[in-house]
Amino acid sequence: LSNQTANQTGMRVSLEVCSRFSTIICLIVVIAQSSTSEVLAQNLELPKLPYDYDALEPHIDEQTMQIHHMKHHMAYLNTLNGALTALRADESTKHIAKMGVDKALQHLEEVPEALRGPLRNGGGGFVNHVLFWNSMTANGTKAPESSEPLGQALDAAFGSFMAFKDAFHDKATKVFGSGWAWLVYDHASAAVAVVTTPNQDSPTMQKGLTPLLGLDCWEHAYYLKYQNRRPDYVTAFWEVVNWEEVAKRYQAAVATAKSEL
Repeated sequence: LSNQTANQTGMRVSLEVCSRFSTIICLIVVIAQSSTSEVLAQNLELPKLPYDYDALEPHIDEQTMQIHHMKHHMAYLNTLNGALTALRADESTKHIAKMGVDKALQHLEEVPEALRGPLRNGGGGFVNHVLFWNSMTANGTKAPESSEPLGQALDAAFGSFMAFKDAFHDKATKVFGSGWAWLVYDHASAAVAVVTTPNQDSPTMQKGLTPLLGLDCWEHAYYLKYQNRRPDYVTAFWEVVNWEEVAKRYQAAVATAKSEL
C-alpha cells in the first residue's frame, strides 16, 4: 500500500510538473505569436495601383507594369520593412522608425551602418514608386496652361512648357546606369527644377526638395517594350502623365514652404 501511495503521489507531481511545463510552453507560443503579429501590424503594405495593369497601354505595357509593381516594388518594400523592424527593436533607433519613411530618409546619418543601405535603397525605392504610379493615368490628363499655378512655375523656370519637356527629356535620357529624373519644387529658391538621382535615391533625402513628378529610368521600367531605346520610353511617358496630380503636389509644396516662413 505504501508503494502504491508513493506511486500515486509521484504521478500527481509529474502531472502537475507537466501541466506547469505546458503552461509555460503555451505562454512562450502566445508571446511569440503576439510579437509576430505586432511586427506584421507595423509593416507597410504594397499599395494597389490606381488603375489596371493594362491601363497605360500602348505606352507602357501590361507585363512590365505587373512585374514592376509585384516584383520590383515589392522587393523594395520587403527591404524597407526589414530595416524598420530592426530600427524599432533598438531603443536608440526606434524614434527613426516612427518618423515616417520620407523623414527617416533625411536622417540616414543617424542610422547604424548595417541598416543605412537597406533603409536608403528600400525606403527610397518604396516612396519613389508610390509617387511614380500616382503620376500616371490612362491616356494622361491635360498639360498645365500658362494661366495655372504649375504652368506659371514651369514658364518662369524654363521659359515654356515645351522647354521644360525638352529639359526633362534630356536629363532622363542621360541618367547613367540606373536612376530617376524628377521635376521638384525647391523651397529655398521657391522655384521648380529638373534634377536626377542615382539608384533609388529620392529628392526627399535632401531637405527642402519636394518631388512633383518622377520617371523611373531603370531598365526594368521599360526594357520589355523598348529594349535599349530609353528616349522612346521617355517620349511615351508624356502620354500618361497625370498633370492634375502633379499640380496638386505643386500647390501643396508651395503652401508648405509658405508655412515654414
